[in-house]
Amino acid sequence: MAVQPAGSVDLSVPDALPVLPLRDAVVFPMTAVPLAVGQPRSVRLVDDVMRGNRLLALVAQRDANAEPAKPEDLHRVGTVGVIHQLARAPDGGVRLMVQGIERVRLVDWIGTEPYLVARIEVARDQTVPAPEVEALRRAVVDVFRRLVEASAELPDELAAAAESITDPRHVVYFVASVVPLDMAARQELLEIDPVAAKLRRLIDLLQREVAVRELGRKITTDTEERLSKKQREYYLREQLRAIQRELGEDEGGDSQVTELRRRIEEARLPDEARREAERELGRLATISPASPEHGMTVTYLEWMASLPWSKLGGETIDILRARQVLDEDHFDLEKIKDRILEYLAVKKLREERQGQARHSGSGEAPVPAAPPLVTGDSPAREPILCFVGPPGVGKTSLGQSIARALGRRFVRMSLGGIRDEAEIRGHRRTYIGALPGRIIQGLRRAETRDPVFMFDEIDKIGADWRGDPSSALLEVLDPAQNHTFVDNYLGVSFDLSQVLFIATANTLDTIPGALRDRMEILVLSGYTDAEKIGIAREYLIPKQLAAHSLATDELSFEPEAMRQIVRGYTREAGVRNLEREIATVARKVARRLAEGQREPVRITADNLVEYLGRPKFFDEVAERTTRPGVATGLAWTPTGGDVLFVEVTMMPSTEERLVLTGMLGDVMRESAQAAVSYVWSNAEALDIDPKFFEGKTIHVHVPAGAIPKDGPSAGVTIMTALASLATRRPVRSEVAMTGEITLRGKVLPVGGIKEKVLAAHRTGIRAVILPRRNERDLDEVPDELRKQVSFIFVDDAEEVLRHAVMPAAADVRPVVR
Repeated sequence: MAVQPAGSVDLSVPDALPVLPLRDAVVFPMTAVPLAVGQPRSVRLVDDVMRGNRLLALVAQRDANAEPAKPEDLHRVGTVGVIHQLARAPDGGVRLMVQGIERVRLVDWIGTEPYLVARIEVARDQTVPAPEVEALRRAVVDVFRRLVEASAELPDELAAAAESITDPRHVVYFVASVVPLDMAARQELLEIDPVAAKLRRLIDLLQREVAVRELGRKITTDTEERLSKKQREYYLREQLRAIQRELGEDEGGDSQVTELRRRIEEARLPDEARREAERELGRLATISPASPEHGMTVTYLEWMASLPWSKLGGETIDILRARQVLDEDHFDLEKIKDRILEYLAVKKLREERQGQARHSGSGEAPVPAAPPLVTGDSPAREPILCFVGPPGVGKTSLGQSIARALGRRFVRMSLGGIRDEAEIRGHRRTYIGALPGRIIQGLRRAETRDPVFMFDEIDKIGADWRGDPSSALLEVLDPAQNHTFVDNYLGVSFDLSQVLFIATANTLDTIPGALRDRMEILVLSGYTDAEKIGIAREYLIPKQLAAHSLATDELSFEPEAMRQIVRGYTREAGVRNLEREIATVARKVARRLAEGQREPVRITADNLVEYLGRPKFFDEVAERTTRPGVATGLAWTPTGGDVLFVEVTMMPSTEERLVLTGMLGDVMRESAQAAVSYVWSNAEALDIDPKFFEGKTIHVHVPAGAIPKDGPSAGVTIMTALASLATRRPVRSEVAMTGEITLRGKVLPVGGIKEKVLAAHRTGIRAVILPRRNERDLDEVPDELRKQVSFIFVDDAEEVLRHAVMPAAADVRPVVR
């Protein structure tokens, strides 16, 4: 059989053709359409067709989800088409440009593998020239023109193209191919006979589409007329209402609003928060889901519904159990534990005598109402504890232990590097992506309003142009104010009075005074060697054995080996590096066991080098102080105490000068000047030649020059080093000292005594010279350490030199001048 499509030469259509199933597409005769082919069998079909006459049958699927399509999944009427262009895609598929030639009907199936092949017959459209057909053609063109005018997505050129087509059948297929019709309507137009029936059906479809477009325009026009200039922002909302009225749909029954309302009722919000939530729920019901404001409002209501406004999670306080928990988790720290237990005891009595004791497990608290005006004393509230000490002494783990003892949730918020006030108070809802502050976020995660909330590293909080977070914390950490804390995002007050706030810091110097005044300071100093060994034995070694899947009989440490690790491989106030060294040994033992060596390993002082290498630290005090002009001082640092050395030398010069090096701060430089002035002005009393300093440049250097140093406590050490040089008598190597010196030679008290004494003990110092007024500070030093170190208390510089400098008869090397 032969057919002749418009504008082409005769094409002979065979009786049998490969069948290409189409999903979501109908190809009409006399139209060109692009097709994407991806199934392997369809790609093979296209390849075989391209090697022949390029003809194939294009038939739509009844079910677009059928894959691969079977004969029963296809319609019986389709279109024979010719492939004009082919392009291969990177994913293995092909892109085709196919032109429909003539309508065909599937008569019988010849084969299904490797692709569908059917016997076909040409089913030409029945065309009878008549005035009625011409009238229907013109009617189609007229309605199509109206649709183009009402549709922004249809270009005006389509109406002109339709008017230029005189063949009624061609008009049907052209219009049907460019108008957005569903699959069923397109297949119906392809199958209908005669052409007059096609035209009538197409007119019905076009008129319905025109009616929908004109109705949409009418709704838009009506809405715009009702809106005033101030109501432009509600345009989409009013348009939705108008559409609902035209469709006769019920505006109520919004499932999302109903669900949020239910959750808010279950959350038992206070009066203020409930009123705000009800107001937002009312607004939500009138906002279009397509509006960005809809999502923002839903997010806000979800936050309101998920916060623990009335949920309490603590258990009944048991002081004995709390003591047991603290002893299980921490070694020593008796004063800290006593203070925590005192707090818990007061809280227990207050709850019992006020009739507010909670039952074990989670519970519901009464909905907090607005606090009454207080005319007398405010009721007692939770204190704010602040643990201050060097790293690794157990500040953070203490907070976790308190939470475990109380049966409360634990929330930790690191403040290090925070510079934005919004991190505390939250962002206002006017900003895209706004969220509550991290305090409210932490309470949401805890799911109770009485957790133990830790502000970690509160001394490292910053400030810049975005605000001062420390100022925002003033309200949070004030027990008289935090029951009405207002987060900028929520916009309503949240009661924080049941939260047990705990803060940690390495130093108090960088904490603003107003913030420090709101906290009770509990100082955790460093550990002695014996305490570190005890912590390792009770906590660190069992922890690392479990972490490395080792049994207790597979790895053990002798006491002397532990002492060597503490002394030779770590030098710290806490125990973090000690735990790392134990972990290193455990890893090496685990490797040996994995390699087949099953003998138990016992770490001794002799074989310790095999596992940790050579010691990293050694006692350098004696080596440093074997010559005049060098003295050993003690310093306080945020990471604990430390030992520093002061070196003094002199050089001939045209004028007397004082050179200070070692990255010294202003206070320390002034202390050095005071020390030099005292020694020079009291040279005769100190058995120094008065002319010794004439024509000399005095150079005072404190090693570790890359580390900043400041403070007045090195004045005594600088004075001693200078007097040692001038008298040519070395300073005793086993003596260290601290204290501020005055121009009269008085030794004034300084701070950080416990940390300095611990540092002296770690480095092998056996005698420490202290200001007499610091004698009371030794109460904080452990008894064991006081037995191992002797303390010399002095009032003036002469006493310091009497105890620190060797006698004149000592054998010393001459000082090169």
